[in-house]
Amino acid sequence: MQTQISNQNPNFKSHLLSNRLISQKGMTLVEILIVLAIIGALMSVLIPGVVKQLDKSRVANSKIAMGQIGNALNLYYADCGKYPKSLEGLSKADADCSNWGPEAYMRKVPQDAWRHDFIYELDGNNYVIKSLGSDGREGGDGYAKDITSEDTQ
Repeated sequence: MQTQISNQNPNFKSHLLSNRLISQKGMTLVEILIVLAIIGALMSVLIPGVVKQLDKSRVANSKIAMGQIGNALNLYYADCGKYPKSLEGLSKADADCSNWGPEAYMRKVPQDAWRHDFIYELDGNNYVIKSLGSDGREGGDGYAKDITSEDTQ
């Protein structure tokens, strides 16, 4: 009978709860290692997918920037009757064009997604804008492959 009375006592329950919390202050080393193993397994599955998506987005971003440069080049051509000798002609007044502006065609010529300058090649009335990809060198495979403005059309 005395146990029933003490079980109904609210102080008795809080005393048992506090004793249980005091006896379990932290995690054991095995529990910590299990948690770390689970986190490591999740990271090994998730990181390659995230990196792949990041690389895909960089290629897409570079193609978009090439399109913007192409649009600015076409506006320059419409005003000047020819394409500029370099991409700097889009952001700074060009002495070769008497009808340039009044504002710049681009405030600043963008870089590709890997922070490399685009390569601009002019052949008469045709141009090619090129990014050297993630490795910054000619050629390459996968995400290191060169991207040209001809790929975006």
